[in-house]
This record gives sequence, structure tokens and C-alpha cells, in this order.
Amino acid sequence: MHELSIAQAIVDIAARHAARRRVVKVEVRVGHLRQVVPDSLHFAFGLVAQGTALDGAELDIAHIPAAGRCRDCGAQSAMEGFPLCCARCGGLDVEVLAGEELLVDALELEEEEEGEGSVVEERSVTNERMGHGSHV
Repeated sequence: MHELSIAQAIVDIAARHAARRRVVKVEVRVGHLRQVVPDSLHFAFGLVAQGTALDGAELDIAHIPAAGRCRDCGAQSAMEGFPLCCARCGGLDVEVLAGEELLVDALELEEEEEGEGSVVEERSVTNERMGHGSHV
């Protein structure tokens, strides 16, 4: 289940950006070509987030459809199945334009205001990709 290593990378990235603040929500963008099962990712995220600043945080997954440009006819189209091919001419020589994304897009953080002890929500945009070297 590669979702476990993806979940660990999400927690690591979010914790680093949160700088010891509590994370309420993590927004990630996952491309169709990554073949991530959302329910499995949610489950794995809940496991690896336990005992961290992300414990109890919401994981919001934005699914990015695959799209490409045909090098034969020049058409741009969505690519839903494998093998990836042009929707217009059926050509297999396509440049992938979208669908390979795997990144932490934004965090919603809680921070106590000085002297009042109330909670302030802060949105932090990370746009940090999860690296290939960590098998995600």
C-alpha cells in the first residue's frame, strides 16, 4: 500500500511547515496518474498523524484528472484510461500536461493569540511536492 508512504510524506511536510503549531486541515493535490486510493490515503493519514501536530487534522484531497497533448495531431484532451492516448486521433505519442501531481498545497493552522488564549486560524500555502526519492 503506497498510500502509507504518501501519508507519511504528507505528515512530514505539514509538520515542518507548521513549526509546532497544531494543524487543523491539510489540502493535497493528487493526480490521477498517481493511482492513489483516496479511502486508503485517508486511513493511512489518520494512522501516521497520531501523536503529531496533525493528530485529528482533516485531509482534503483534490483529484487532478490526467490531461495531455498529442504530439501527432496537436490536440489537448483528458486521458482517463491506460494506455494514455489522444482522444482525437488515438495516437500514443502524448505529452502529459496534468495528472502527475502529488503535493501538499495548503495547511490550515491553529495558533494561540498572545495574552488571550483564543484560537486563530491561519492558512499557510506550501505547494511542496512530495519527492520521488522517498517512493511517493
